[in-house]
Amino acid sequence: MLDVRRMQVLRSVVASGSITAAAQALGYTPSSVSQQITTLQREVGLQLVERVGRGIRLTAAARLLADHADQLFAQLNAAEQALEDHRHARATRLRVEYFDTAGQALIVPAITALTQQNPEMHIDLRLQPDPMPGPRISRGDVDLALTVAETPTTCDGVSWAHVLDDRFDAVLPVDHPLAARPVLDLLDLADLPWVSHEWPLGPCSRHVKDACTVQGFTPTYKVECDEIITAQGLIAAGLGIGVMPRMGLATLHPDVVAVPLRQPAPRRRIHMLTATDAPESVKIFSRLLINVASEAVNAEPSDSYRRLALATSSDRQHPPSLTEPHPAHSEIKVDPARHCRRVVTG
Repeated sequence: MLDVRRMQVLRSVVASGSITAAAQALGYTPSSVSQQITTLQREVGLQLVERVGRGIRLTAAARLLADHADQLFAQLNAAEQALEDHRHARATRLRVEYFDTAGQALIVPAITALTQQNPEMHIDLRLQPDPMPGPRISRGDVDLALTVAETPTTCDGVSWAHVLDDRFDAVLPVDHPLAARPVLDLLDLADLPWVSHEWPLGPCSRHVKDACTVQGFTPTYKVECDEIITAQGLIAAGLGIGVMPRMGLATLHPDVVAVPLRQPAPRRRIHMLTATDAPESVKIFSRLLINVASEAVNAEPSDSYRRLALATSSDRQHPPSLTEPHPAHSEIKVDPARHCRRVVTG
């Protein structure tokens, strides 16, 4: 293997045309340059410099090797620049993967705080394609990911930290008899038709189903839907009630209310995953997320909307019964583009 430092000495000798000039350019002594060239000649097995009087003459082998040295050092310079660009990108770019209900509650305030600290930061936000972000972080495709799991599945080079436990609240039409209660037992919802906000039922809904099983019942889903805003609209229309994560209720439909649950209070555990050697920008954002989460964890579910809804409930017509099908909805059809998967009638 050729020594890169000796190749640099040869380049200088070829460029300057003399041992003495190369020594001055490199800050070496002439004898040191001569020794480097002699050693390089032994390495390549060819004569590179011939003595001519008090000067030197470069051989064809020396010029050939110097040409390749030029290419080599051009590649080395490119590599150094690429590393510097990568270092700068890691410091000024943040790629975050999150699930839908975390967007408004956690991601928006944390990103806002980050950009106030670092206006030059470029942020790439991506909805999570599946609940297994570990491999994408390990490959360097993502800097930080939020995920719902009791204990995240991870891989080499990936670290995780608990962010918060997100509680579930009952979501009911504003004029439902249970809507005025300050808190509900999960069992209070056992005989009511339900509207799901996740289809097919995933890690979020499994926590609710498990809590219902503990209470001795299985929810009866009248409408199965995979988007929380649409689900609220269906609840407001009187098609059922829902049990939804509090983080997803930052904005409530004006015709529904959110009521805290107890006995038991279902909750989901939210974690963040990062690379073990994450740059400082990711560490800063991680701390901001934890701060936002600590403020959100004790917040009541959209109090302003709940007060508005309850204050105006006397001026609204009572919605159709939630225990009997309403004639107007017996043949209901929902546009697939609005994410509703299946409607059970009758």
